[in-house]
Amino acid sequence: MRDELYQQTILEHNRNPRNFKKLEGATHAAEGYNPLCGDHLWVYMKVNARGIIEDAAFEGSGCAISKASASMMTATLKGKSIDEANLLFKEFHQLVIGELKPDEQPDNHLGKLTVFSGIWQYPSRVKCASLGWHTMHGALEKAKTVSTE
Repeated sequence: MRDELYQQTILEHNRNPRNFKKLEGATHAAEGYNPLCGDHLWVYMKVNARGIIEDAAFEGSGCAISKASASMMTATLKGKSIDEANLLFKEFHQLVIGELKPDEQPDNHLGKLTVFSGIWQYPSRVKCASLGWHTMHGALEKAKTVSTE
């Protein structure tokens, strides 16, 4: 059941990515690159004076997993504080490397993002799923470029 949901979600967000655009007036932006497979993304965010992410977007090219993950990430980040975004980054990273098990740790903050919980079984795909997240984290840290290597 979870595998089917994973496949449906990845395909839907790859075909119709949410927030796939350059965000004009972004206060935070970074470029992310995965040299292993060639995925290349830019993540943009508008963060207000209170530290709330008012808008988030991404653009670039990559495999279905990286595109779907970035799509879901940008949708999830809207309205979150920088602290909440950093917590989501940490939890998502733990999820995709297999350290966070949603069934055993239901108090996580990932919601629909737990669809990526099985990705740790495919080590070459972990960096695909996490590229957008590392790029977002880099943008919040004011890094211009982020690499998965």
